[in-house]
Amino acid sequence: MKDKMLNLLEKFEPNKEKSPFLYTLYDGFHTFLFVPNHVTKGGVHIRDNMDLKRTMVHVVLMLQLCYLFGTYNIGHQHFLALGEYTGFLEGFHLKLFYGFWQLLPIFVVAHVVGLAIEFFYAAKKGHGIEEGFLVSGALIPLIMPPDIPLWILAVSVAFAVIIGKEAFGGTGMNIWNIALLSRVFIFFAYPTVISGDEVWIAGLESTFSGAAVEYGWVHLTLFNGIFDWLGLALFDPHLTVVDGYTGATPLALAFQGGWEAVTDVYTQSQMIWGTIPGSIGETSKPLILVGAIFLGIVGIASWRIMLGMLIGTVFTGVLLNMWGATDFMNVPWYHHIYIGSFLFAMAFMATDPVTAATTNRGKWIYGFLIGFFGIIIRVLNPAYAEGWMLAILFMNTFSPLIDHFVLRKNIQKRLASA
Repeated sequence: MKDKMLNLLEKFEPNKEKSPFLYTLYDGFHTFLFVPNHVTKGGVHIRDNMDLKRTMVHVVLMLQLCYLFGTYNIGHQHFLALGEYTGFLEGFHLKLFYGFWQLLPIFVVAHVVGLAIEFFYAAKKGHGIEEGFLVSGALIPLIMPPDIPLWILAVSVAFAVIIGKEAFGGTGMNIWNIALLSRVFIFFAYPTVISGDEVWIAGLESTFSGAAVEYGWVHLTLFNGIFDWLGLALFDPHLTVVDGYTGATPLALAFQGGWEAVTDVYTQSQMIWGTIPGSIGETSKPLILVGAIFLGIVGIASWRIMLGMLIGTVFTGVLLNMWGATDFMNVPWYHHIYIGSFLFAMAFMATDPVTAATTNRGKWIYGFLIGFFGIIIRVLNPAYAEGWMLAILFMNTFSPLIDHFVLRKNIQKRLASA
């Protein structure tokens, strides 16, 4: 059966010289369906089913847990602001469909823009489609606010892929994490779009009391038509934001008034399980940990980097607790593990094998310094109460230098012993 499918597909193979773009599309589809049959040249031939595409697919599969929860949480936060269906599973169909329709265009735009650029450069250079955007394209929607303007998202993805990747030679040559580069572009070019209270809640005029809800034709006609036929609750265009609602994230509250300000709004359980405002995929800590453990066990993500980052975070958090000059410094160090995107950054961002340190000792140093700088930026930077994005990109820049010194030290030791 497999041979018949392969033979059928190969009948449609376009000429590489006459139609390079069509051949690029064909080659990408071919290697997506079938394991490549490339072998090494020489006396020993190595075949391995785990080519780069399938390695990347493992990461993408682990991200699906974050996608499922993030989709539902978009709808959950939307209805919490309206004072409707405040129980997590109440209004399940409304929350799920609302979140799905909010996330779908973000996912589509990120992939269409990114893959279009990838296909163009692959056809221009005359090689197969590179696999790196499989993970970047899956990560970018998860680190964005749920109401990100699509045109800004498109510009940021184009910037990240062209300037951060293709300008350096393509997959495996980039020195910065592509997904984080997309977000940092928005952070510096359009800071109000990715900071503040209102950006984390979708479908509202604002988060102020009495602000109107914003539903479109799809909600009021298509979805309501289906729900009405099934006898389910409908989207109500007359709802408004309830009194006393705040769309602030725990980090924003911590910066404003310390840990007490956070616990006045959110319980510890909400922050751990993820029923809070935030970037689409960063909130549910247990699901992120499942992905981190799996990727660490199969060897795709470095456990040294993850553990080093945890140690650096704890070390710096304890130091700032001892200093205690501001309310945010007094937030107990262990709360920093789950009140922001630390775990998501640790599992899926810092461990990027292209941009991270590659030596074993270098991975410890690299991870530790991300934890150190991440907490410093989070606590001491009044413009951005997070830190991991900037810390990882900063250490991406220095990871080759870390490996250089580690290797030089090893060489000196061997020379001394010889």
